Amino acid sequence: MNYQELGEKLKKILKLEREPVAIKWVSREPRNIPKEEGKSRFCTKLDKALNGEIFYSTADEEECMGGLRYTGMKDPKEFPKNMRSGSFLVPGGVYKSIPAVQRSWKSNMAVEPNIFNAIIFSPLKMANFEPDVIFIVANSRQGMELLHANAYDSGSHGLGADSGPICSSMAAIPYLTGKVTYGFGDSGSRNNMDLKDEEIMISIPSTDLERITLNLEEMKTKTFFRKNESQSAEK
Repeated sequence: MNYQELGEKLKKILKLEREPVAIKWVSREPRNIPKEEGKSRFCTKLDKALNGEIFYSTADEEECMGGLRYTGMKDPKEFPKNMRSGSFLVPGGVYKSIPAVQRSWKSNMAVEPNIFNAIIFSPLKMANFEPDVIFIVANSRQGMELLHANAYDSGSHGLGADSGPICSSMAAIPYLTGKVTYGFGDSGSRNNMDLKDEEIMISIPSTDLERITLNLEEMKTKTFFRKNESQSAEK
């Protein structure tokens, strides 16, 4: 499967403004891809790849606890107690109390810690490797079409993400469940990424990418989606 061609086709069919991003967990640091310079948050890494950068990152380049925890780059037992309890999120207004944090965290999925050494981030059209997850920033119509394309031949429904961090909802969850995941981002990602208010997020397990792209292509020849295209062109 040529993921670079699929990336180009997906962007063209949906008329995406930014590049779909390929994410891959690896046990060994790659030799043919540059290492990220300095530290950044997981969501910021996605933003870099959305804008054309390709790089890999290890635990040493991750500055966010969530990014370390949910992508499996560090065992949460190694964090200080205030970070493990979530108390640091209360003064900032993310949660009202520590019990609320703890209850919320129960829904967040995480990759098993310390089984991978690095994560690769790349625009899909530049990915010369097999990704694990494809991350997409889209408007609501484009998101709707992706979800329809997922259901088109399978009848499958995507997983709607809640207020959890996108390192869990848009990376770990589609990786671990094999389900298309969609959501609005969380306060952290919205504060640290260059996102428009109306943009949403969709993540696709790479095993579904070709099927969904071909479904989109076929759907565009059908009545309901030709109508959508005509309405968009009139505006």
